[in-house]
Amino acid sequence: MHRHWSIVVNDQTVLSDLFGANDQNIRVFEELLGVRVLARGNEIFLETDNDDKRRVFKTILSECEDQVKSGRSLNPALIRAIHSSVRGGENITVDFFKKNAVTIPNGITRVFPRSQNQAVYLESIDNNDMVFGIGPAGTGKTFLAVAEALRTVLNRKVRRLVITRPVIEAGESLGYLPGDLESKISPYLKPLYDAMEILLPVEIIKKMEENGKLEIAPLAYMRGRTLSDAFVILDEAQNTTREQMKMFLTRIGENSKTVITGDITQIDLPKSKSSGLLHVMSILNMIKEIKFIFFNETDVVRNKLVRKIVHAYETTKEK
Repeated sequence: MHRHWSIVVNDQTVLSDLFGANDQNIRVFEELLGVRVLARGNEIFLETDNDDKRRVFKTILSECEDQVKSGRSLNPALIRAIHSSVRGGENITVDFFKKNAVTIPNGITRVFPRSQNQAVYLESIDNNDMVFGIGPAGTGKTFLAVAEALRTVLNRKVRRLVITRPVIEAGESLGYLPGDLESKISPYLKPLYDAMEILLPVEIIKKMEENGKLEIAPLAYMRGRTLSDAFVILDEAQNTTREQMKMFLTRIGENSKTVITGDITQIDLPKSKSSGLLHVMSILNMIKEIKFIFFNETDVVRNKLVRKIVHAYETTKEK
């Protein structure tokens, strides 16, 4: 016979949002925890003697309250994401996750790390002038960097945000694509706009570009410049050559923060060119002011199928 354990929600204004229509969110809690959950008034009962389940539930509920209070709509998908964060970071405290959440002024959503590596990555960006985020697709390395950059710029800690990536002809020649140079380059930069549009209203993004607070451009446009008083992101860095990487890293000026992201399993450079990202991993890793964060399949936060695909590639030797 299980004993009932209860927790009281002190702020009754969040109760309806917390429980969901027809208590649908309570059913999600039951599904995730594998125990019966009951709601009466402002009290939630958990039918279990398992201390771990109680701890996880208390943490999830606290995070759900914060989400509701910040104006975000609580739904089953969000609850599952919060549960994934809590379970994925059992070796560190929930306070560590919360401390490293990203709140962007006028932002659409608050961004929470969903794995231990993601939380450490955000903390490293906050505390260091240069951070490398290296790992497979879907681990959030670019998205989290963009979120942190928008927060930094909109809080006026730096004057502008510069995001760049190399334009690599992976399978198709730019010369054969239709349109002018701008239209040919646009597909390479669109994923960066997609990430920002999840975080900020489009009109704010456009205004930032008009005011010179945001620049998204190919890496070649960085040559000969000094990037001062800026948050700079180099995305898809595995596709830089050694020369391009050196050029980029020596552009960094005063009061600037730099994040370099890449996936060393997806290098599209010609075989005659060596990756600038692979090179700096071997020559800069002893500089204590530069942090390297390595993501793996457990950090993948896209569709669960993506994690399985990444695992298959990582565990299968190429024949």
